[in-house]
Amino acid sequence: MNKLFLTFFTTLFVISNATNAQDKQKWDVNNPPGPYKEVNFTVNEGTWMNLDVSPDGKQITFDLLGDIYIMPATGGKAKLLRGGMAMEVQPRFSPDGSKILFTSDAGGGDNVWVMNTDGSNAKQITKENFRLLNNAVWTPDGNYIIARKHFTSARSLGAGELWIYHLHGGSGLQLTARKNDQQDLNEPAASPDGKYIYYSEDMYGGGHFEYNKDPNNQIFVIKRYDTEKGISETVTGGPGGACRPQLSHNGKLLSFVRRVRTKTVLFLRNLETGEEWAIYDKLSKDQQEAWTIFGIYTGYSWMPGDKQIAIWSEGKIIAVDVNAVNKATEIPFACEVKQRITDAVRFDQKINQNYFSAKVIRNAITSPDGNWLVFNAVGHLWQMKLPNGTPTRLTNNTYFEFEPSFSKDGKKLAFVTWNDANTGSIQIMDFNSGKCHTITDKKGIYRTPAFSPQGDKIVYQKEGSNDILGNAYTPKPGLYTMPISGGEEHFVCEDGEYPQFSKNGKQIYYQTGGSLFGALDKAYNRCNLDGTENSVLFKSNYSNQFTISPNNQWVAYVYLHQVFVAPIMPIGKPISLNNKPALE
Repeated sequence: MNKLFLTFFTTLFVISNATNAQDKQKWDVNNPPGPYKEVNFTVNEGTWMNLDVSPDGKQITFDLLGDIYIMPATGGKAKLLRGGMAMEVQPRFSPDGSKILFTSDAGGGDNVWVMNTDGSNAKQITKENFRLLNNAVWTPDGNYIIARKHFTSARSLGAGELWIYHLHGGSGLQLTARKNDQQDLNEPAASPDGKYIYYSEDMYGGGHFEYNKDPNNQIFVIKRYDTEKGISETVTGGPGGACRPQLSHNGKLLSFVRRVRTKTVLFLRNLETGEEWAIYDKLSKDQQEAWTIFGIYTGYSWMPGDKQIAIWSEGKIIAVDVNAVNKATEIPFACEVKQRITDAVRFDQKINQNYFSAKVIRNAITSPDGNWLVFNAVGHLWQMKLPNGTPTRLTNNTYFEFEPSFSKDGKKLAFVTWNDANTGSIQIMDFNSGKCHTITDKKGIYRTPAFSPQGDKIVYQKEGSNDILGNAYTPKPGLYTMPISGGEEHFVCEDGEYPQFSKNGKQIYYQTGGSLFGALDKAYNRCNLDGTENSVLFKSNYSNQFTISPNNQWVAYVYLHQVFVAPIMPIGKPISLNNKPALE
C-alpha cells in the first residue's frame, strides 16, 4: 500500500480507537446524565397496556408508561414492581406464579428479564445486543421462554423470528425463519400441553411492507408451530385477519383479535370444530396496518376457569364474558405514577443568518499530492489548503455540486451537479485555473465519476428513477464510461455503484447491493470496460464504503462500524484496523 493509503487508514485507526474508548464508558439507562425533574400523579386509565393474570387468578400484572405494576385481580390500588427510566413492558407470570417475565431495555437494548412476583431479584436472561427481543412467554414447564427476535435490513422496522431460550440464559435456538426482512412475525403463545406455539404473521401480498394495506382483507394470520415436527401451519385468517392468539387453560379455545370493518373485535375459535364467533367488539384499534414490533394488540390473559378474558381496551382493564356478546366488567385500578423527566437537550436556533458554520461535510477527498482537501457542504463544493487553510467555494455555480474526484496527476477534478429544471450533469474542472466545462450532453441522474489512470476518460453511474428525483431521463441506468472531452458515452453494465478504474485502466471495480435503501448483502465486482468477464471478488453482509488501494491489491470497507482491509488477489481473510477479530 502506498504512503497516502497508509496515512488514510492510520487516521481511521486513531479515530476508531478514540470512539472505542468512549464506548467503554458505562451508560446507566436508569440514571442518564443531565438535569431532570420528577413528576407525580395518579391515573385510573392507561394507553396500550399489556397484562397477565396469575395462575391462581388472584393477581393481575400490567405495564403502564414503561413501568410494571401488580394488583388484586378484583382491582384496586396497584403496586409498582419495576420503575425508572428504562422501558419495561409485557409482563407474564410463570406457570407456578412465582416469577414474572418482562421486556426491558435496562441493559442497553430490549431483552428478556425475569423477577420474583414481588419485584425482587430482577435479572436479565437474554444478552442480545443486535437482534433485540420482546413479547416473551413461558413454556408450560417454566424452564424455557419463547420470544420474538427483531430483524432489520434496508428499512428500519423490519420483521421477526421466534427463538427459544433456557431460563438460565444461553444463546437460544431459532424456531421459525422470517420469510423476508419487512413482513412481521410476532405474538407467541404456547399451548397448555406444550405441543404448539401459536403466533401471528403478516401474509399481505407483495413480499414487503406496504403502507396502503386493506385491514378488511387479510393482513395477518395466526399460525402454529409444531414443537415435535418443527413445522408450521395456518390456523385462522381470512377477511379482517387474525392476531394476538391466546389459548384457554383447557386448550380447547383460541382467542384472537380480528378487524371487522372499522372495529377491532375479540374472537373465539373452537380448535376441534373450527367454529369462530365474536364476543366483544369494543376493543381499541389494533395495529395491523402499521409496523408491529411490539405486537399487533396488547397482551392479555384468560382467567382461571376459562369463563372470562382480562384485556385492555379504551384505557381500561376489563373482564370479557366468553359466554356472552359484548358483556364485560371493568377491573378498576389506580396507579400512583412517579416519573423522572430529563431535560431535553436544546440549542439556540439562529434563523436566517447571512453566515453560519457548516456542521456536516460530505464527499471529502484529498488531492494526490496531499496539499488540498475538496468537500461538499451546504450543497456546494469547497476547497481548503491542508493542513489548516480556510475553506473557499470551488465554483460560483448556482446549482448543487457533489461527489468530487481528482485525476491521478491532480490537475483535473470531476464532479456531478443537480438542478431541478435541468437535472444532472458531469463537469470537469482545471484545478489550477478553476475553469469548468460540462462533458455530458444528456439529462440524467449522474453519480460518482472517477478518472482513468491515464486521465483520458471517466467512469460513472447513471441512476434509475426514484421517488425524490423522478422518472424522467432515467431509461437505462448502469455504469458508463466517457472521454473527458465529452462525446459518446459507453455502456458498461446495468448494475453497480461507486465504480473505479483498475491500475492499468483496462478494468472497472464496483460495488453492488445498493448504498442506502439497498440490500444487506453487498458484493465487490470487477469487469472489463465493455462489461465482459464480470466476476465477483467477494461478498459481505452489512458492509459498505468499499475503497480499493492504488495498487489494486487491497480493498477497505466499513463493517458494523469497524474498518477492515482485505486482499483482492488472492482473496484472503479480512484484517481489522480496529484491533478486533474479523467477523466475516
